[in-house]
Amino acid sequence: MKLSIVIPVYNEKKTLSELVSRVEAVNLEKEIIIIDDASTDGTRDLLKKYEGQERFKVIYQSKNAGKGSALRAGFEKAEGEIIIVQDGDLEYDPKEYPQLIKPILDGRADVVYGSRFLGGTHRVFFFWHYVGNKILTTISNMCTNLCLTDMETGYKIFRREVLDAFTLKCNRFGFEPEFTSKVARHSFRVYEVPISYSGRGYEEGKKIDWKDGVAALWFIFRFRFFSS
Repeated sequence: MKLSIVIPVYNEKKTLSELVSRVEAVNLEKEIIIIDDASTDGTRDLLKKYEGQERFKVIYQSKNAGKGSALRAGFEKAEGEIIIVQDGDLEYDPKEYPQLIKPILDGRADVVYGSRFLGGTHRVFFFWHYVGNKILTTISNMCTNLCLTDMETGYKIFRREVLDAFTLKCNRFGFEPEFTSKVARHSFRVYEVPISYSGRGYEEGKKIDWKDGVAALWFIFRFRFFSS
């Protein structure tokens, strides 16, 4: 099956070239879709070398609208049977694609979450990030009746047909709880696979903070009780 690797990026000049090299090195049939969310650090200049290359699609957002908006733009261009969301930093390892897509290839899953908490090698987390993630995942599970260990993971993999079942609306990091809520509502088969994780600190470019956690909590309740 052909993979569509959808990579939203914002100010990832330091990591983008290495990340793309790692994705290219995976020996699977794939297309690479990179969406620049109006970067200001020179990321756009780096992306020019991928324009027109075979297997690459480069999309430029006219203004910074957030991860969810960038992903929607990428999903519209995706032609693969399986879609992989890949963050533009180096926290997640593309070498793990074969393990991540296996439950789908085996016919067991429609959606796969790469979990940072199922035993994979990982850099030690910030304590409060860990607590926040556990709280959000637990509340999400209560609202969706799923039993995930890592709702906020950056690795979400799914069959192309999953996107045809619902409409995504969130522009920023609300994508994670929105996607989870709608996957659960449509009774898709969900699997988790352990992954490694090389988390970075804020001095290294990490962008998510406590305000995003509060927003995620709102979106969990919004898509459970107030919105389709």
